[in-house]
Amino acid sequence: MTHRARKRFGQHFLTDTGIIAGIVRAIAPRAGDRLVEIGPGLGALTRPLLAELPGLTVIELDRDLAARLRREPRLHVVEADVLTVDFAALAAELGGPLRVVGNLPYNISTPILFHLLDFAPHLIDQHFMLQKEVVDRMAAGPGSKAYGRLSVMLQWRYDVEALFDVPPDAFDPPPAVDSAIVRLQPLPGTEAVDAALLASLVAAAFSQRRKLLRHTLGVWLTARGYGGDFDLQRRAEEVPVAAYVALAQAVSSSARA
Repeated sequence: MTHRARKRFGQHFLTDTGIIAGIVRAIAPRAGDRLVEIGPGLGALTRPLLAELPGLTVIELDRDLAARLRREPRLHVVEADVLTVDFAALAAELGGPLRVVGNLPYNISTPILFHLLDFAPHLIDQHFMLQKEVVDRMAAGPGSKAYGRLSVMLQWRYDVEALFDVPPDAFDPPPAVDSAIVRLQPLPGTEAVDAALLASLVAAAFSQRRKLLRHTLGVWLTARGYGGDFDLQRRAEEVPVAAYVALAQAVSSSARA
């Protein structure tokens, strides 16, 4: 299948068969899985997944690639920008929670991760190829320079596990960065948190990460009339995920009262 990678779609096609086999082992597809692949491209991951499954749903924006993918009768092709896809509706259409996989376009990987956050209750797990720097940020703990808004929002919703690294020469064309495979599994009980409130709180906290929280999050809390006890003499990167979640719940309770 001849296809020139398109820069505007962030296309880098995985070609290393050993890496592909490792990804499939990590996913461990099983009969009955409602598997959805984002950005199947030339089918490097699609084909070995189909060898384990009776069918597969793929989301592909490139119309030329989508047309080629439709030649495989066992593929359900959704030709769309993944950022517009309603995964709750897709789960209802396919009959239950989804397993989502993909080699995500690196230029929009963070927006895709945040888009999928809204659909966590409809997902069993996610396995993604991403820029290694992004995976490091996703899995980072408090006190790390990599720890930030992405770390908090994803670790609130998911168990985040960095699996293994992938070198540039595993792709054609090779990207200018190292890559990594990450697994995300939704955590129970996160529906009790106001997601929009937590997102706003965390964005305020990390808006000027070099400053103490009293200059950023403190202003945000004052604007909402919250006068509870929270240590604002710290920087955003020093606060663990659980503390941000607890604060969001306290602010929500205070507003209702």
